[in-house]
Amino acid sequence: MSSTESNPIREAIAEAIDEHEIILFMKGTPEAPACGFSARTVAALQSVGARFAAVDVLPDPRIRQELSGISNWPTIPQLFVKGDLVGGCDIVMEMYESGELAPTLGLQAQGPPEPLQADSPSAAEGLQIENRLS
Repeated sequence: MSSTESNPIREAIAEAIDEHEIILFMKGTPEAPACGFSARTVAALQSVGARFAAVDVLPDPRIRQELSGISNWPTIPQLFVKGDLVGGCDIVMEMYESGELAPTLGLQAQGPPEPLQADSPSAAEGLQIENRLS
């Protein structure tokens, strides 16, 4: 592909990252994660009360390929805050356990973190955005 050709999937990913303060590219949805890493990342975000947009990368393999090209991060999930890649599940979990996640998301830390259960319901839910990437 030449540099003058447009790439609608890459452009849609970049637009989604720009439009949402907190966005998670994951396997599945916050209500029905399709892998344990995505489930743990959602649980950490919900535990700190984050409102976030989510994009399911499973419907089209090109989404994952283009996302990794933008972020230079090979694995899913990928969490972006204010346009910057925070990282994947391991980094999000480390930040959660150290108390750094809430401040990174622009939220007030509420004491020591609770142990996470990825399948437990939470009052905070992920915002679903239309997956325009397929």
